[in-house]
Amino acid sequence: MSPLSIFIMSLSMSADAFAVSISKGVKMKTPNARQAIKVGLLFGFVEALTPLIGWMAGAAASNFIESIDHWICFAILVLVGGKMIYESAQSHPSQDEDDSPASKKNGTFGLLILTAIGTSIDAMAVGVSLAFIEVNILVAAAAIGSATTVMVFIGTMAGHYLGAKVGKMAEALGGIALILIGTQILLSHLGYLS
Repeated sequence: MSPLSIFIMSLSMSADAFAVSISKGVKMKTPNARQAIKVGLLFGFVEALTPLIGWMAGAAASNFIESIDHWICFAILVLVGGKMIYESAQSHPSQDEDDSPASKKNGTFGLLILTAIGTSIDAMAVGVSLAFIEVNILVAAAAIGSATTVMVFIGTMAGHYLGAKVGKMAEALGGIALILIGTQILLSHLGYLS
């Protein structure tokens, strides 16, 4: 996998976390850089960890399915990309968040962790697909985590000004990019691209 493909995949994998962070930023009365950094680091850590877990599962199975691994990689990336496009078109009910200190003590951090895990499930699936192609998983996971940290920080800070539509558009573009990467991997393995 080329460095450009890893970069595009990293941005794509951060799109759903970016969309969530924009919705969080929309609800903030004033953007708070310290809080945005903390949220970005949390999401980035989880998003970097999950492809490693997926890659380990995929690597364990790769010997058994080596002849069709490129098809599996293609299918996973197309399904994840399609899911992202579909979800970007759906209207999500707003989750009213109370930024008061009492609310923060009563589970906002736990909810934030669950949200980070929820947005990183796709990264785990992509990690499985990465086990079937030639890629340095540590580089890919670090790139995904770094991109997510930066995108969540930007989304949280800019969400107040951008609004939720930008997050939905980013999620759709991320889905399209994953489909294109999956297609490129399949065509390369079939000998159509060199």
